[in-house]
Amino acid sequence: MSLERFADGVVGRVVIAGETSPRVELSPAAATLLERLWEAHGPLMFHQSGGCCDGSAPMCYPAGEFLTSGADVLLGELDLGRGAAGPDASWTGSEAATRVVPFWMSAEQFAYWRHTHLTVDVVPGRGSGFSVEAPEGVRFLIRSRLLE
Repeated sequence: MSLERFADGVVGRVVIAGETSPRVELSPAAATLLERLWEAHGPLMFHQSGGCCDGSAPMCYPAGEFLTSGADVLLGELDLGRGAAGPDASWTGSEAATRVVPFWMSAEQFAYWRHTHLTVDVVPGRGSGFSVEAPEGVRFLIRSRLLE
């Protein structure tokens, strides 16, 4: 299934075998922030651990800085479209890379949230985690609804 981008955000690709609807998307504000963060930090990834406090917020890391394993589930891939490769990128246009941000969740948390659709949004205020948006004075959060 292909990714869709609407005026109201970015809808992720279906990546879980046997499913037909995406499980994760970005709000317009989150998409805009993520594009800016990609330009500053290069390729990115999300991980949702389900831990207490800020561990229950989606954390955004430079790709590969959070190691995933069989204890994690890839819920979706958020495609920001084509753009510069990241920090100090000197090439654009037809040479520009497609910017795909994988969204991972711990398998234990997925067991609780398996019936939900997630929208990554952004709100004012700084979280206390290591997520790359923290210096921006905002934090990512999840808005959820039951899958249809």
